[in-house]
Amino acid sequence: MKRKKKNKRIKKYILYFSCSLVLAITAGGLFLIFLLLHNSTDPKIDKLLTGQKNENQLSPDVFLMQYMSFIESKDYEKMYSMLDEQSKTNISQENFIDRNKKIYEGIEAKNVTAKVTGSKKSENNETIITYHMSLDSIAGKIQFENQVVFTKEKTSGYTLSWDDSFIFPALTSNDKVRVSLHPAKRGDILDRNNKVLAGPGTASLVGLVPGKMNQEPGKDIGKIASLLGITKKSINKSLSAKWVKENSLVPIKTIKKLDEAELLTNNPGKETLENKALQEKLLDIPGVMITDTQVRTYPLSNAAAHLTGYVQKVTAEDLEKHKGEGYNSNSLIGRSGMESLYEKELKGQDGYEIDILDSEGQVKEILADQPKKDGLDITLTIDSNIQKNLYEKFKEDKSCSAALNPLTGEVLALVSTPAFDSNDFIMGMSEKQWNQLNKNKKKPLYNRFRQTWCPGSTFKPLIGAIGLSTGAIDANEDYGSVGRSWQKDKSWGGYCVTTLHTYKPVILENALIHSDNIYFAKAALRIGADNLEKGLDQLGFNQKLPFEITMSQSGYSNSQHIETEIQLADSGYGQGQILINPLHLAVLYSAFLNEGNVIKPYLLYKEDPKPEIWLKQVFSPEVAEQIRDAMEKVVNSPEGTGYAAHRKDVKLAGKTGTAEIKTSKEDTSGTELGWFGIFTEDSGAKNPILLMSMVEDVKNHGGSSYVVKKDTAVLEEYFSDQE
Repeated sequence: MKRKKKNKRIKKYILYFSCSLVLAITAGGLFLIFLLLHNSTDPKIDKLLTGQKNENQLSPDVFLMQYMSFIESKDYEKMYSMLDEQSKTNISQENFIDRNKKIYEGIEAKNVTAKVTGSKKSENNETIITYHMSLDSIAGKIQFENQVVFTKEKTSGYTLSWDDSFIFPALTSNDKVRVSLHPAKRGDILDRNNKVLAGPGTASLVGLVPGKMNQEPGKDIGKIASLLGITKKSINKSLSAKWVKENSLVPIKTIKKLDEAELLTNNPGKETLENKALQEKLLDIPGVMITDTQVRTYPLSNAAAHLTGYVQKVTAEDLEKHKGEGYNSNSLIGRSGMESLYEKELKGQDGYEIDILDSEGQVKEILADQPKKDGLDITLTIDSNIQKNLYEKFKEDKSCSAALNPLTGEVLALVSTPAFDSNDFIMGMSEKQWNQLNKNKKKPLYNRFRQTWCPGSTFKPLIGAIGLSTGAIDANEDYGSVGRSWQKDKSWGGYCVTTLHTYKPVILENALIHSDNIYFAKAALRIGADNLEKGLDQLGFNQKLPFEITMSQSGYSNSQHIETEIQLADSGYGQGQILINPLHLAVLYSAFLNEGNVIKPYLLYKEDPKPEIWLKQVFSPEVAEQIRDAMEKVVNSPEGTGYAAHRKDVKLAGKTGTAEIKTSKEDTSGTELGWFGIFTEDSGAKNPILLMSMVEDVKNHGGSSYVVKKDTAVLEEYFSDQE
């Protein structure tokens, strides 16, 4: 039994080496022999690869391939073990490993291959191998022709004669290999008028020069840490870096540049004065220097923070996650907003050059050169003025707003308040600042325009349009006045739908003007749950909004369907379980200006904007016009809930809304959301705009009228700017 196994094993190796010899006849076959041998697990073959004494020693060709494989696996000790005695006399193992490691890993060598192009023997028992070397580096592919001498020893087989030229032909022991980085410029983020939303700017770098510090700098370091809101540990870590010398400027923290021009005015701002006082205190400390430094800056700061997002220096985790994508330890990466969404376009590609420098530091040879590619500028449809005005009006509120051109789909503003300053992340946020942001009850880090909210009465135009489209309601039918409280029948128990106003006749137009909850509860019951669900699905509910920024999906039920009559009735006036994204609601209002077609919103600027339809003919042109006319009276009729926003120069249409947020039907202490959606009613308007705003906690601030007042001020500035 043992003999049979042994014979099978011998036959296996005969077949194995026969295949290898056939491959050796073809181009590159010697390399394939090495791979077959190298992947073997048989101890007899392992002896050949480890250079142990054996009658079948490796040929110089395969020996060279083995050496090359150790470059990529970073096994420098094995490489050294393959050298002849003279080479080992010329360079110690420690220096050999250090030299090869710094060069090959410094240039990020990979895909190392060598192809033997010639072989000849000399009289001294030497074999000279000529080969073509190729490897990929951080600066691109490096290729060259080279040769190496192998000497065959009687007992140990072949060894390799090595010097620095084996790494690169022009390299000597006195030369250095330098990798030069040419950083790519990160692309700018611009608004529709080419105003910078994110781009290059100047800040102040606070640094320490060790040689100019006090001999016992402990107290000074503590003072600096306190002034800058950082730890003494971080300062000491920076000062103890290997590169630091007595005259080095060691970066400690980046702070905002002092606005000298503002200081010369009669009334400089509080922030500027505080910055001036801070820099004066820092400069009083021995060794502190403050100099200009280039940084990414966000001119609108808080006003566009949730939109633009911010960048930060890459972490070790980033480098691992984005391996091979051109990031290095000094790279920036987009963390949120547009900076993250368009990271690939904005980032660009750093340039690298790999040179051999002689002993005097002069370039001896350029081994590889990869030119830098600056990042692309991204131009958005955003109007900085509208963005800034919306933020200023709502900055003390928990709110969100979306503004767009309802005829083209261009998004003019996306605002969430309160907000943070994107520049603080660039400067290096202190622990105190971070804690203040996270513990703030108003949640300034929370992006409200991406969420869904209960729409309240701003939902009524959509219910009216669905009712008219399905034939469930007649616009001129008088539902009759039933007072301010109503229930369908006793099956509803103690639950009633309430409204704020009574009026006559109770028809669709008047119900929108007076924002009558009872009318729209009845309308929803007439439409029916199935038809309402179908109608809302056709309006993009439970679907992804086709937009560059991912928004939460709108929905009409916490389960799959509207389950009860009361839920159906409540849905009719935007309560129940209805949740909608503010931008989604805004684009649905565009149907009233586009003959029943819902416009597709977009953020990337186009020179010649051509509207795209997202949802085609959700309403007929007649239904869209009928609802729009009623919404025009909401703003322009003295009885309308949006009358405070009417103007004599521009015809506007819109709808107010107040949504109750309660834990149960019996809850009397719940909060309220205030809404206002308003747009230029004329489809031929010179500067069309549609504005949708939502504010939390308006219960004690006048409900939706609080939002109407603020949006009216924004529109006043907008139309004034157009004159």
